Amino acid sequence: MLGLDYGAARLGCALSDPTGTVVRPLAVIEPPEAAAVARLVAEHGVDRVVVGMPVTLEGTEGPQAMATRTFCAELERSVAVPVETYDERLTTRMAEASRRAGARAPEDSLAAAHLLEGYLARQRGREPADD
Repeated sequence: MLGLDYGAARLGCALSDPTGTVVRPLAVIEPPEAAAVARLVAEHGVDRVVVGMPVTLEGTEGPQAMATRTFCAELERSVAVPVETYDERLTTRMAEASRRAGARAPEDSLAAAHLLEGYLARQRGREPADD
């Protein structure tokens, strides 16, 4: 699976292994383009794309969520695999903590990795541990 952290300037990217056990950050895509994501999908044999949906702590959607939905619609026209959204609350803070702990990947891709880890944990029926 491919996890994406969409932003107007950059697109953080992360990839899971085929078993959905390990997630690794990839390079960011600047500027965010559906065609570049389609190339990643083909190159890595991705079977699902998970895009972080920015919602407030109260669970509401604002302008960035609308922009993310627009990007998802464009992405759905560009790839032949399912595109889903997943609540990305707190992934930016988690990415910042990962950077402080020594992670060298771009912060946007660390955020994508954290959201994909959360998505995969939910698919397995459990929430990720707080690290």
